[in-house]
Amino acid sequence: MTLDQWRRGIGTFLSFTAFGIGGLIIGLVVAPLLHLGMRDPMRRQRLARRLIQRVFRAFIALMKGLGVLDYRLEGRGRLARGGRLILANHPSLIDVVFLLAYTPNADCIVKGRLATNPFTRGPIGVAGYITNRDPQALLEAARDSLARGNSLILFPEGTRTTPGRPIKFRRGGANIALRTGSAITPVLIKCSPTTLTKGEPWYHIPRRKVQMDLHVLDDLPPEPASNQPTSQQARQLTRELSHYFNRELERLHHEPKRTAVA
Repeated sequence: MTLDQWRRGIGTFLSFTAFGIGGLIIGLVVAPLLHLGMRDPMRRQRLARRLIQRVFRAFIALMKGLGVLDYRLEGRGRLARGGRLILANHPSLIDVVFLLAYTPNADCIVKGRLATNPFTRGPIGVAGYITNRDPQALLEAARDSLARGNSLILFPEGTRTTPGRPIKFRRGGANIALRTGSAITPVLIKCSPTTLTKGEPWYHIPRRKVQMDLHVLDDLPPEPASNQPTSQQARQLTRELSHYFNRELERLHHEPKRTAVA
């Protein structure tokens, strides 16, 4: 590795150490205090989400300050509206950090195993994030969350994107959009060079500093075909969303860099 890679490797180690310690503190200290001092679960969740939002912004600032990455966020104002279903591609482990950091009172659908991970179960539990263990319960929880005015973040691929392959969504996002009538806010995420992809350990440091670009696009209202069963509508919408994301990411790849607010 080059000297710059060693420097960024140390920065990555320090960043993820801080992330793990922060998760443990929230789970072991903050969550019990919130449960003791605040009986209303909705108020407790909102406070916990504000705290996580600030912690994630601090984590992003730490990574940037240590030279691990840089980032741009375009269309940030669109994340501030409530009651939207935010669908994003998933090129890296840390892209959810950016979305939660810049989306007020965000709810999020997470993998069930993260709810048992010692570093993430505390924040997930106290913030009331939705796990994907039970599909039917997930749909009801998503409907309730959106009805309360929360923004709901979901990565429809179900796992991190394999570099060099087209995006292929699962039907979860389309099902939620159709069954709740929620507008879809698409977020295109570009990570260059790729890092923290599926199966890639944190200590595989890219040869140059990572650039994260997040583009929040205009809403896509779900337009169900009235005579089709919901299951068929979901399959069709899933195909359309996959095609839309692949097309827009390809267009983004060939466009000159744009200045964005971060």
